[in-house]
Amino acid sequence: MSQSVFLTGATGFVGSAVMRRLVADGFSVTAAVRNEADLVAHGVRIAHFDSFETADWGEQLWGVDSVVHCAARVHVMNDTESDPLAAFRKVNVEGTLHLARQAAEAGVRRFVFISSIKVNGEGTQPGKAYTADDLPDPRDPYGVSKMEAEQRLRELANHTAMDVVIIRPVLVYGPGVKANFLNMMRWLDKGIPLPFGAIHNARSLVALDNLVDLIITSLVHPHAANQIFLVSDGEDLSTTQLLCRMGRALGKSARLIPFPSWMLSSAANLLGKRALSQRLCGSLAVDIGKTRSLLQWTPPVSVDSALAVVAKHYMDHKKR
Repeated sequence: MSQSVFLTGATGFVGSAVMRRLVADGFSVTAAVRNEADLVAHGVRIAHFDSFETADWGEQLWGVDSVVHCAARVHVMNDTESDPLAAFRKVNVEGTLHLARQAAEAGVRRFVFISSIKVNGEGTQPGKAYTADDLPDPRDPYGVSKMEAEQRLRELANHTAMDVVIIRPVLVYGPGVKANFLNMMRWLDKGIPLPFGAIHNARSLVALDNLVDLIITSLVHPHAANQIFLVSDGEDLSTTQLLCRMGRALGKSARLIPFPSWMLSSAANLLGKRALSQRLCGSLAVDIGKTRSLLQWTPPVSVDSALAVVAKHYMDHKKR
């Protein structure tokens, strides 16, 4: 008998990839969606809802073995909410616990929560890396909400028979990636000279396929129960290295000018782009040693293979 999985966020960037892998691996999948028209997958049951924070999942959770909770109010660069923390808490804390309590009552065995590296913090010092056992240090409302959700889930696990697995991804990239990663590909594709030829930071990234593989592993591995895992590709890159390797994947030559990183950071700060400066010039590295050893897990896809897939999707779908 196949394992039954209840999946949230099934129309999102990560959730849709998880759904495809679950179906391919023979899991029985129920997907929570607002609009069925947004979901196209053979053999997937649909659980409709209007408000995630108040939904009565009821019978949809009975007989389910595991929940994979990808749905969230995601981090945005320019939040227009008058009280961003309250908005994040409503979905990421209250909505998560609303689902988790109902799952525990229905006898669900395991709850896999997709959190964020922002629970650890916003950046690391050279030669240092975040670990899964570090004390949380979130610096923005999104990170705070994810931390609070983690804490509440672990409390729930202590008082019920349901295991909780927490996964904190770094920046996820894959076919159809948006935001800064997409902008980077556009710059390289157009041959625009970029002032990032001398950035010596260390950034951990995770290919979508590697994240999905860890999520699937965490569903079935006995040692995953009630653990926190960090996930990455296992290879850290500087901004300069990433641009060069992405350029090769696109069949382009990265035109990089070696401006000192301190000069770029200063200019970005003067322009009010401190967060962008941190992403481009600062380090954020993670140690996935615990994930490797406890789960005997190794990222199945290399950085260059993943970049090649992303580049092909971009070239196939870019506006002509």
